[in-house]
Amino acid sequence: MNKAFVREPDDTGAGHCPACDSLGIAVVGETWRAHVKAGAASSLAESAYFCPFAKCEVVYFDMFERRAMVDSLRHAVYPKDPDAPLCGCFGLTSEDVQADVREGGATRVRELLAKAKTPEAHCRTMAADGQCCVPVVQRYYMKLRGAN
Repeated sequence: MNKAFVREPDDTGAGHCPACDSLGIAVVGETWRAHVKAGAASSLAESAYFCPFAKCEVVYFDMFERRAMVDSLRHAVYPKDPDAPLCGCFGLTSEDVQADVREGGATRVRELLAKAKTPEAHCRTMAADGQCCVPVVQRYYMKLRGAN
């Protein structure tokens, strides 16, 4: 096919953090409103993005480059604060995962995996990125296991 008739995709930069250029994770208003102080980000669009880069001060942004910063959060969220729970629903922390690795097991991680499949998991509002924490916890566990 002749390339003259193939449209190139538009790269508008939408979905990239305006501060650090990290690719954002799409979230809905229900998610960001659960974590941002009332009024602090009232101008964010219903559809926004979570910036997953730990060292960036922007937490949420929209395609109009409006932002909600770390200081506008109701509480600490991971990965913006490494001491915040990895799991917003059940409170599993990095210390819990480290304890599993030290003990040579995965008791706490397995408990989380089981809980994540229950109706008590409210990832859409409890997780800052609106996503289930299981992949993050598993990566962190495997990273620690590989370091030992």
